[in-house]
Amino acid sequence: MKQHIKKVCQTCYFEIRRIGSIRKFLTVDATKTLVTSCILSRLDYCNSLLIGCPDSTLQPLQKVQHSAARLIFRAQHRQPCTPLMKELHWLPVSERIRYKAACFCYNIISESAPAYLSELVSLYTPSRTLRSSDDARLLRQGRFKRKAHGFRTFSYYGPQLWNSLPFQLRHSPSISSFKSNLKTHLFQQHYG
Repeated sequence: MKQHIKKVCQTCYFEIRRIGSIRKFLTVDATKTLVTSCILSRLDYCNSLLIGCPDSTLQPLQKVQHSAARLIFRAQHRQPCTPLMKELHWLPVSERIRYKAACFCYNIISESAPAYLSELVSLYTPSRTLRSSDDARLLRQGRFKRKAHGFRTFSYYGPQLWNSLPFQLRHSPSISSFKSNLKTHLFQQHYG
């Protein structure tokens, strides 16, 4: 896992240096578009494999995202990144991973996910009448064998994340409204 993160960081910093060399000729919007396509796409590629990783493991990826935000606004290295991230409406790396996992769960429930994902989780149906019986959109949390890495599996993490989302969010009518509301929810949850 650390090798993957190291390789992603290397390629992202290479792209940051390339964009930085032409930054003085670009507008903020053009730079944001370049950073989104060249850097954030690399950070998001296969980031669902990083589910459940500790923050210390994700820290190099977060530093890349901070460097990209500073590049867009031509900010100094010592300037705090939180205001820049808020202005860009960017979620931190850990929240981007949660966002992707929650979107996978929505696709599973709406039956538009691939079969290999749908086999990992199932809908929760209680054996007797409970208050949660009204909520037909809960997922059954999977079991795992090894405590060391089992909690990082999608069959465990996905339902746990999905069931922790607010009721209104889980009952979004379409994937586009779900994604929009989920990003707002995660943004408010992280930045307050």
